[in-house]
Amino acid sequence: MAERSPRKHEFQAEVRQVLDIVINSLYRDKEVFIRELVSNASDALEKLRHIRLTEKDVYDEELPLEINIRTDEAENTITIEDHGVGMSEEDLVQNLGTIAHSGSKAFLKAVKEEGRADPDLIGRFGVGFYSVFMAADSVEVHTHDWRKDGKSLLWKSGGSGSYEIETVTGERRGTKIVAHLKDDAREFADADRVRDVLTHYSSFVQFPIKLNGEQVNTVQPIWTRNKSEITDEEYNEFYKFQAGAFDDPLYRLHFSSDAPLEISALVFVPGENPERWGFGKVDPGVGLYSRRILIDPAPDGLLPDWLRFLKGVVDSSDIPLNISRESMQDSALTKKIGQVIAGRFIKFLEDEAGKDAAKFEDFYRKFSIYLKEGIAADPKNREQLAKLLRYESSATEKGKLTTLEEYASRMKDGQKEIYYLYAPGRETLEAGPHIEAFRARGLEVLYLYEPVDEFVMTSLGKYGDNELVSADNAAIDFGDDAAAAPESAVSEEDAKALTGWFKEVLGDRVNEVVMSKRLVESPAVALNADKFMTPSMRRMMKAIQREGRVENSINLELNPAHRLIGGLPALRDKDPETARLVAEQIFDNALVAAGFMEDARAMVGRVYSILERVTGK
Repeated sequence: MAERSPRKHEFQAEVRQVLDIVINSLYRDKEVFIRELVSNASDALEKLRHIRLTEKDVYDEELPLEINIRTDEAENTITIEDHGVGMSEEDLVQNLGTIAHSGSKAFLKAVKEEGRADPDLIGRFGVGFYSVFMAADSVEVHTHDWRKDGKSLLWKSGGSGSYEIETVTGERRGTKIVAHLKDDAREFADADRVRDVLTHYSSFVQFPIKLNGEQVNTVQPIWTRNKSEITDEEYNEFYKFQAGAFDDPLYRLHFSSDAPLEISALVFVPGENPERWGFGKVDPGVGLYSRRILIDPAPDGLLPDWLRFLKGVVDSSDIPLNISRESMQDSALTKKIGQVIAGRFIKFLEDEAGKDAAKFEDFYRKFSIYLKEGIAADPKNREQLAKLLRYESSATEKGKLTTLEEYASRMKDGQKEIYYLYAPGRETLEAGPHIEAFRARGLEVLYLYEPVDEFVMTSLGKYGDNELVSADNAAIDFGDDAAAAPESAVSEEDAKALTGWFKEVLGDRVNEVVMSKRLVESPAVALNADKFMTPSMRRMMKAIQREGRVENSINLELNPAHRLIGGLPALRDKDPETARLVAEQIFDNALVAAGFMEDARAMVGRVYSILERVTGK
């Protein structure tokens, strides 16, 4: 006759200590015990599916592979049942009562070594079953393993020092957990509350989850399916479900990989970028799953921050399916996953740009700020991201974009630099003095219209073997191209005297004054003596150094062929004061044209003084 009386067991000391931590301080939200038990049930069903491939005789063969959850408000209970592999008495003792499978010993060893009892440490070890005691006064585990000659067993405990195992009759294959809830956890006997928890954490469990007879997980985890089997409509509907969106995605990337990590990923580019309309920084939108169980719906640090605009899911069986989903402890692993996805996404964009340039330019117009942020903040992906940059240039029509690679293919023989220049618009750039020398020599210049582009170019430094150089850099050497420069209107002696006089008039506002070889039409140009001190960098430094001045890094070049410069020596002899005003105004005009002017009030007053002298008033 089968043994019917309960067998009492003591939890091992380490397990009792872990239970105390789990019950009192492990989780931020008690609701996660449902997620833990559902994930355990899913594992049990998966194991049975594999056993069926190798074993002919399985107990209760006709039972479906599904998870059933029942709530009872009158009894204040929640029951979670699966028809998976079940447990023998030895399994119950090993899995629920000793250190063999609970991870308790490793956890306590880590606490001792690190000198702190931080509950987050538990995230490294599998103790998810014990989370049920956060919400339950007592727990019953009804089980029968998959073997035909197995026993029906009942495990009971109040989560304190001991548990009982009893041989019973009539249990079906699998495991049924009945949680008798505490008074402050009565909410989990309410079906609507439990449905919300299941929808949040377990929508994509591969087996049906039925709550009081109604299936909850009706949205299929399409990232696990073959791409050829999924329609555009299914992809779009999943995107809208996952992102809470109403628009269709602009792009989608769906891939699986086995090395260096096992990953299934499905990510979408939304149809619009809310950040560019002033809605503030978007939160991460790619959820992290482990074997279809949600770990974190929006984990910080999973993807590089510049990819925060992506929506979708990443599923990796390399992420431990245990309590680490609460605290995301394995940051090295998640960062590695993020880098894999970032690399695949960049390559995906390269391919899409080649397939449909117009569609990519639509994406670029909306989302390029993130790519540029990545160049500045993500050194690992900087070179690849640079291939995605697009700019207008002096060699393209207005509105037409070119790449750095295309620029390099058009470079003149012997040219080693890629030139660029920032201004708010094309008209401003082409009307300014900095382009004259390049236009005269047939050298292409990239047109940058956003301040962030200057930081992008500074962060890159080079593209391939070619240095990226701002066209307002004073160090650019155009050589002795006499054909590109008009005849000088100033003698060599007057030129030397005039540059010295300009330096005296301007004082520490200017670093150096020289006669220019680059100017064709304009009388003067202000240039960066320091190639890293762009106009945007200058404004930033000025904001930081509210007291005092930013160190001077401006060179002034004068056009010796311009009538205004040619007439200054005579004006200086005839009317020194007016000549000083004109010299200062030439300098300020050059600052305005270069985007260096920080305060125009003094210039306005000087203009009036010059006008008064001209009118004789």
